[in-house]
Amino acid sequence: MSEISTRDAARDSANARDAARDNARDNAMSVAAISSERAESDDNVWTRRLVLFLRVMALLSILKGLYHWAQVTGFVGGEDEAFENQSMAWQAATVYFAVIELVAAVGLWLATPWGAVVWLTTVVSMAVIELMFPGIYGGSLVVVGVEVFMLAAYLALAWMAARERPP
Repeated sequence: MSEISTRDAARDSANARDAARDNARDNAMSVAAISSERAESDDNVWTRRLVLFLRVMALLSILKGLYHWAQVTGFVGGEDEAFENQSMAWQAATVYFAVIELVAAVGLWLATPWGAVVWLTTVVSMAVIELMFPGIYGGSLVVVGVEVFMLAAYLALAWMAARERPP
């Protein structure tokens, strides 16, 4: 009988050790999952803000691109503001922005580097046209101010996102 009770005691001891080891492993995994989740969300806060900004700019670029296409096709404006009645410079700029804004929107939504480059090209192009060629779109300083603000916001968010990732 002592042999059977010794075997039962050894088996109970082994089961207790296995249960304690499993419990400790489960607790460690749940703590690790919580702490890694928290660290991940804290570490990428600026990157998430940058992606959100890029998505908002993508939606704005879609609206601007569609507005330019509406000008080209005649959906907006009266008969005296028709595409055919505008100057060649206005027509060229409008077609340019109709195409490039929509291309930039796709790249921005996907948060690709080329999307940001194309979008930066549109922002700088619009500011230059407004400042240097006021005869095309009227030279609105409000438009230039909005473009400069969007550019500064992008650069600040990109800088902060780059600082969160170690080299």
